[in-house]
Amino acid sequence: MFLPVNMIQDILIPFFLVGLAELGDKTQLAVLVLSTKTREYTRLLAGVMLAFIITDGLAILLGNVIANRIPMEYVRIGAGVMFIIFGVMTLINKEDDDQEGSYELKTPFMSGFGLILVSEMGDKTQLASALFATQYNPLMVFIGVVLALLLLSSMAVYVGKVLMEKINKNTISKAAGVLFIVIGISFFF
Repeated sequence: MFLPVNMIQDILIPFFLVGLAELGDKTQLAVLVLSTKTREYTRLLAGVMLAFIITDGLAILLGNVIANRIPMEYVRIGAGVMFIIFGVMTLINKEDDDQEGSYELKTPFMSGFGLILVSEMGDKTQLASALFATQYNPLMVFIGVVLALLLLSSMAVYVGKVLMEKINKNTISKAAGVLFIVIGISFFF
C-alpha cells in the first residue's frame, strides 16, 4: 500500500526543511551537551522528544494562537535564564568530578524535557511547523517534523556519547557550562 504523492510531500517538505533548520541549532547543541552528562541516553532522548512533540504539536494545532497569547519576549527570557542556570550548575558541579559518576545528570528525562520545552517555544522550527500546517496536512507535517527532530536528536545523543569516551570529563564539563551560558545570553539579544 502506497501513500498518495501529496501525503508524501506533506511529510518530506517539513522533514527536510525543519531538519536543515534544526541542524546545529541551540536545541541540538543542548541535547549534545546533555548527552555528555549521562549514560541514560534513552531517558534523555525520551524527554527531549516529548518536549519536541508538545511544542511542535501545539504549534501545528494552534498555529499563531500560541504566539498571540504568550509574549515571545517572556519565552526568550525564560529560556535564556534556564540555559544560564544549567551552565552555572554544570560549572559548579565540575568540582565534584573526582567522585565516580558525579558528572551524571540526576534526572536525564526531566533535564532534557525541561530545557528543550522552554528553549523550543518560539523557535524558528516551531514557527515553521505552524506555517507548514497551514499549507499541508497537519498530521503529515507533524510526522515529518517529529521524524526530523528524532533523527537529529538521536545523532546529537550519539555524538555526545562518543565525546564522553574520547575527551576528558573535566574538559567536557567546562565546555558544556560555558556553552550553556553563552546560549542563555544569546536569548537576550
